Amino acid sequence: QAQLVESGGGSVQAGGSLRLSCAAPGYTFISSCMVGWFRQAPGKEREGVAVKYIHFSDTYYADSAKGRFTVSQDNGKNTVFLQMNNLQPEDTGMYYCAAGPRCDMWRKGDSYNRWGQGTQVTVSS
Repeated sequence: QAQLVESGGGSVQAGGSLRLSCAAPGYTFISSCMVGWFRQAPGKEREGVAVKYIHFSDTYYADSAKGRFTVSQDNGKNTVFLQMNNLQPEDTGMYYCAAGPRCDMWRKGDSYNRWGQGTQVTVSS
């Protein structure tokens, strides 16, 4: 299956911002119900950060992301974005996007069938 491609990661100082992009070459997000963003810090389990429901305006966030992160989609570019503001050292990790046909259980990795390779985000204090 076609894989997703993340970009936009990098190194920033605490309080900085990054905008991650998730593209889907050879695939269209309208074939999915939801696109989620996950992150995994060294030594920690992967956690769901945010989700965008493709055919609805609904978005949901982990408590740690609320008020700082915004997920959006650009149908014309077949891309989903994760705008991250006021980044903190605890936001450091590899960020992945994933697309899935399900419309529930967005925090569970098994709900998705397409994944990207990830983009690294490092936040220094």
